[in-house]
Amino acid sequence: MFIAALQKTTLLDYPGHIACIVFLAGCNFKCPFCYSVEIVLENKIKNLVPLKEDVFFNFLKKRKGKLEAVVICGGEPTINPELPNFCKEIKGLGYKVKLDTNGSNPEMVKKLLKENLIDYVALDLKTSKEKYQKLTNSLIENIAEKVNQTLSLLKESKIAWEVRTTCVVGVVDKEDILKIAKWAQGAPKYYLQNFRPQKTLDPSFEKIKPYLTKELEEMRQATLPYCKSCLLR
Repeated sequence: MFIAALQKTTLLDYPGHIACIVFLAGCNFKCPFCYSVEIVLENKIKNLVPLKEDVFFNFLKKRKGKLEAVVICGGEPTINPELPNFCKEIKGLGYKVKLDTNGSNPEMVKKLLKENLIDYVALDLKTSKEKYQKLTNSLIENIAEKVNQTLSLLKESKIAWEVRTTCVVGVVDKEDILKIAKWAQGAPKYYLQNFRPQKTLDPSFEKIKPYLTKELEEMRQATLPYCKSCLLR
C-alpha cells in the first residue's frame, strides 16, 4: 500500500462520524479535470515519500475514542490487491471504513462487501455511459460496464452508499447529469460537485469557469424524479 497522505480529521467526508482520510497513490483513470495530480500521475508519485503503514496504524491506535471512522480514497484504492487486508486491520481496531471509488473494479468491491470490510461507499459517476471511455482515458475495455457492475452491487447491498458527479462546463452538462441520474436511479443520495479551477491533470482545465449556482440548481432539479435525494456540494 502506497499511503500518499493522511488527513487527520474530517467532519464532512463520512456522514455522521468523525473520521480521518487516508490517500492511496495510483489511479487507473486519467480524467483531465482531476485535482489529484500528485497521486495519479506516475512521474509525480515517484517523488512522494509514502507514509509507512505501521505509522498510520499507530496513529489510529492513539486516536481510538476520538475518531470513529477511516475514509480510504485515492487515486483509486481498489487497484491495490492488499486493500482487503488493509480494511481488515482498520476494522480490527474498531473503526468504520468508508471507501471512495471510481467503480472500475467491481470484483474488489464485491470481495469487500462479502467480507463486511466496508461500511459506506461513495461512487464517483464521472459522466454518461457513452462518454465514459473517452473522458476517463481508461485502458480498461468497456469501462462503463465495469462501473455499472459496481453500481449494481451497491444497489443490492445493505450498506450506506452515495453517488457523486463533478460538474465541469463543456464536459459534464445538464444532459449528462440527467442520464447519470437515470442510471443511478434509486441511489440513497446523489451529490453534484461544482468543478473548481485549480491544479488539474490537464492544465488547460484550469482556465474553465465553474457553473453558476443557478445552473447547478437546474441540474439538481432535473435529477429529482430519479433520485431519492440530490444535493449540491
